[in-house]
Amino acid sequence: MTADQPRIVIIGAGHAGGSCATLLRQYGFAGSITLLGDEPVAPYQRPPLSKAYLKGDVGVDTLKLRPDAFYAQQNIDMRLGVTVTAIDPRAKRISIAGAVDEPYDFLVIATGARARKLPVPGADLRNVCDLRTLADADRLKAAIVAGGHVAIVGGGYVGLEVAASARSLGANATVIEREARVLARVAAAPLSEFFERYHRAKGVDIRTGASVTKLIGDASGAVEAIEVDGRTLACDAAVIGVGAHAADELARAAGIRCENGIAVDADARTSDSHIFAIGDVTWRPMPLYGNRMFHLESVPNALEQAKQAASAIVGRTGPAPEVPWFWSDQYDLKLQIAGVPFDTQTPVVRGDPANAKFAVFHMSQGRVLAVEAVNAIPEFMVGKQLIASGAVVDPARLTDTTIAMKQMVEQKAST
Repeated sequence: MTADQPRIVIIGAGHAGGSCATLLRQYGFAGSITLLGDEPVAPYQRPPLSKAYLKGDVGVDTLKLRPDAFYAQQNIDMRLGVTVTAIDPRAKRISIAGAVDEPYDFLVIATGARARKLPVPGADLRNVCDLRTLADADRLKAAIVAGGHVAIVGGGYVGLEVAASARSLGANATVIEREARVLARVAAAPLSEFFERYHRAKGVDIRTGASVTKLIGDASGAVEAIEVDGRTLACDAAVIGVGAHAADELARAAGIRCENGIAVDADARTSDSHIFAIGDVTWRPMPLYGNRMFHLESVPNALEQAKQAASAIVGRTGPAPEVPWFWSDQYDLKLQIAGVPFDTQTPVVRGDPANAKFAVFHMSQGRVLAVEAVNAIPEFMVGKQLIASGAVVDPARLTDTTIAMKQMVEQKAST
């Protein structure tokens, strides 16, 4: 390493930040890399926190992206349990609580998203948990006991995953959702209806159109009940899953352009040419959707933007645009989602939800923009291809299960 090589500082040691540091080395960058994380643990996978980790199927080492020794071996200066307090774009320096300022030539912001708080009395009681970090998952794991009761505020994917995990551990679970259906903000009605029926059949108490007015604590300061529309429901733990917002406070204070997250371009570059942002903290263009700006929260998005930023820093050609995708595991169900249903028409359903194997296609002018597939891998895989190609597909062919999904791609190739 020579003195004229640039210094890179990455704020955030999550999936995005850890991957970016690794990719920089893979792409041949030999300069200084400093990776700063506010948690006391090396970069790890977050999706299993509400599933395999919560159930005890995997341990911490399994979650980690790389062994702890990897970062030192790659000459990555990883500092954990630190808090960055400010960014000074003019001086190209960041401030760290209790430490000297850190200079940079390029800065990568990968601070992720923060859980939204429930604005009701008692939200700060013990055993009232968010589920964004390993520490959150450990607190929740300790609070879930066989025969106990977990109240889950929010019927999104994380809430339903926690309900499924709680039931597998022998605990009772109640999901409280203020909208008229679960997954109301993130999924089509047929998918919501399917998951609600499935969870009810597994013994989950689902209450839609319901509002939490307060959480009630016992003499020790732990939650013992939750008040829903004036009625009290006893519980041993409560999980708050009412969404998240981009952790873009540092960027806003530094004068970097932010909207619904830090605004970036196709290279993950911000309004400051020496500062990049990646992962859940960003407001990014969607190349497959006319470069419409959108906020994505997913591991594939974190990895894609880590590649974009690392490529731009080293002067490498950026990666080809990827179809955004997501997944959720609940009981024996594997939900896979590709694309984003911007301005789509009535969903097209392929297969029978009663058999727990079906897909919902979201279309506009004959083109597939998104697909939600339950235990339907071919529909998910081919759906991704159709989204990427922009092919025109006959909806009637999609609904006809006698036609193999691969023929949808073959139809496109022959037209």
